[in-house]
Amino acid sequence: MIPRLTAASGPLAGQTFPLDRPLTLGRDHGNAVHLRDLAVSRQHCVLETKDGRLVLRDLDSRHGTFVNGVPVRERELEHGDLITVGGSLFLLQTHDEEPEPAREPVLLDERVWTSETTIHRTMDAYDPEAALAPTPDTRTARDLQALLRIARALHEIRATAPLARRLLELALETVPAERAALLLLDPTGALVSSAALDREGHTEPFPISRTLIERVVAERSAVLANDVLQTGGWDGVESVQTARLQSLLAAPLTGREGTLGALYLDTREPGVHFDERHLELMTAVAGIAVVALANVRRLEELEEENQRIEEALDAGMVGESSAVREIQRLLARVAATDSTVLLRGESGTGKEVAARALHRGSPRAGKPFVAVNCATLSETLLQSELFGHERGAFTGAVERKIGRIEAAQGGTLFLDEVGEIPAALQARLLRVLQEREFERVGGTRPIKADVRLIAATNRDLEKGIREGTFREDLFYRLNVITLTLPALRERREDVPLLASHFATLFGRKLGRRVAGFTPEARACLLRYGWPGNVRELANAIERAVVLGEGELIHPEDLPETVLESAPAERGGDGGPVGKYHDSVNAFKQRLILDAIDQAGGSITKAAELLDLNPTYLHRLIRNFDLKERA
Repeated sequence: MIPRLTAASGPLAGQTFPLDRPLTLGRDHGNAVHLRDLAVSRQHCVLETKDGRLVLRDLDSRHGTFVNGVPVRERELEHGDLITVGGSLFLLQTHDEEPEPAREPVLLDERVWTSETTIHRTMDAYDPEAALAPTPDTRTARDLQALLRIARALHEIRATAPLARRLLELALETVPAERAALLLLDPTGALVSSAALDREGHTEPFPISRTLIERVVAERSAVLANDVLQTGGWDGVESVQTARLQSLLAAPLTGREGTLGALYLDTREPGVHFDERHLELMTAVAGIAVVALANVRRLEELEEENQRIEEALDAGMVGESSAVREIQRLLARVAATDSTVLLRGESGTGKEVAARALHRGSPRAGKPFVAVNCATLSETLLQSELFGHERGAFTGAVERKIGRIEAAQGGTLFLDEVGEIPAALQARLLRVLQEREFERVGGTRPIKADVRLIAATNRDLEKGIREGTFREDLFYRLNVITLTLPALRERREDVPLLASHFATLFGRKLGRRVAGFTPEARACLLRYGWPGNVRELANAIERAVVLGEGELIHPEDLPETVLESAPAERGGDGGPVGKYHDSVNAFKQRLILDAIDQAGGSITKAAELLDLNPTYLHRLIRNFDLKERA
C-alpha cells in the first residue's frame, strides 16, 4: 500500500494524505497539508522518500517538529510514528494492520428481529414517584437499596473490564435473569461486545440479536419481551430460537456523553418473567453505569496519554548531531549485552540518561533499575546503602536492611560518580564484579549478585590510579566498554532540539502550554557556552517555563548568565535578533573594561569601583569572554 498520513487531532482531524510524493506541511496555502494554526510555520516540515526510506525534515520551523514526542530536525520514519506539528497530531501508516483475532464475549446475531409484542419504554431514570410516596412498598424499598448499592460499587472501580464484570454481577443479583451482557460502541460507532456473565459465574459467549441492540441504542429506548417463543415475531432470529429464550430485557447506556452501548439480560427458565418494574430498575442501573463507564474511560484515556507522553519524553538522548548519533548507535549495540559499561564525560552531559537507555534496551528491561550517587554519602552510609546490613551490625542498625545491589537483582545497578568511592569500599565492589556475590554488613552468608553494573564518572580515573586513590584492578573491571558523552558545547546544534524537549516536558509537568521560543531567546540559547551542559540547559528552561507568561519563551525569561553570554555571529535570516540584550551586554562590557582600566588591572579594585562582589565580577568577565581584553 502507499504510505499515508492521518490527522488524529487538530483542524484536519480525520483526513488522510497519501505519501506517493513529497508532502509539505505548513501554514501557507501552497502546502499539501495546509494547517491554519499560528503555532505552525509557513513552511513547517516535509515528508519525502530518500533512497527508499521515508524521511521527515523540519524546515527550520519556529516551534519545532516532534516525532513520538521528541523534537527532530531530520528523522527516518517508521510505521506507527506519531508526528506533532503545532496543535495537530498525525499518525503514519506504511502498511495495513493485521487485526488480531479476539474472543468475543457476546455473539451478535445478524438476522432481522421483529416483534409486535415487545414493550418499548423510553426511560432516563428510575421513576421517583413510588420512592417519594409516604409509605413505599417493600419492593420499592428493596429496589432503592439495590440502586444505592450498585451506585456505590460501580463508582469505586477505576478500570473498564472489572467495572463491566461487576455491573453484570449486580444486575444478575437484582433481576431474575439467567444471563447478562454489556455491549459498547467503539469510537467509530460500531457495536462491539464487552462482557458476558451467567448466574454460575461463567463468561462463555452467547448470541444476542444485533437488530434488537441496534434499535435500543438508536432509539434510546428500553425493551422488554416475555414469552418470546409463544408470541411470534422471533421465528427468523436464530439467537432466540437456538437458545430457547423465554424473556429478555435491554436498556440503553445513555448519559451526558451520549449513548455508550446497552445492557442486556435474558432467561431460558420457563415461568420466569420480567415486568415493567424490572425494566425501570435496569434502566436506572444503566443510567448509573453510563456515568461510571464514562469516568473510567476518560481516566483510562488520560492514563494512556500520560504513559505515551512519559515514554516519548523519556526517549533517551535527544539530539541529531553526529556526536549524539554515534553515542546512540553505540548504546543500541551495547544494550543487548550484559557487559559492564563505564560512562565518562563532564557533569551534566546525561550519563544517567544513557544508563537508563542501556537498561531499557537490554534483556533486563523488565527488572529494576537502581541508581546510587556515590559522591553524596559518607563511607559508612555508602557501604550500608550498597551492601545492606544485618540487624545489630552497628549502632543504630535496629533491623535488617536490603542494599541497593540486592534491590537490583536481575536488573541494572547504576553507580554514578564511581570515582568518589572510598578505597576501602573499592575492594568490596571489586569482589562483586569478580565473584558476582557479596555479604551484608555484619552478615556471614554470601548473596549472589545477578546485576549488570553501569558506572559513571567525570573524574580522571587514570590520574586517580597514579595518585593511589583508585584501584587499578577495579578500573580494568569497570573499563570493559567505555563510552564518553560529548559536552553540550561540542554539539551546539542540538541546543534548539533539547530546549524544545525540555519546554514540552516542563510545560506538561507544570500545566502550562509552551509553543516554543522567540528568535531572540533561541539566539541567546545558541550563543551561550553551557558549562553545566544539558543539566544547566534543563534548569534554565524549567525556570523560563515557571516565570514566563505567554506561550512563547522570551529572553527575559532566561537566567542572567545566559543573557550575559558573548554575542555570536548573526544568522542569515535578517532582523535585529537580540538587539536589545546585545546593546545591554555591550554597555556592561564597556563598564567592566573601564573599571579594570581605572583599577590598573586589579579585579578586586574594579569590583569596588563597580560596587560588585569580586566573585560576581569574575563570573561576568568569564561570561562575556573578557579575560584577554581585561
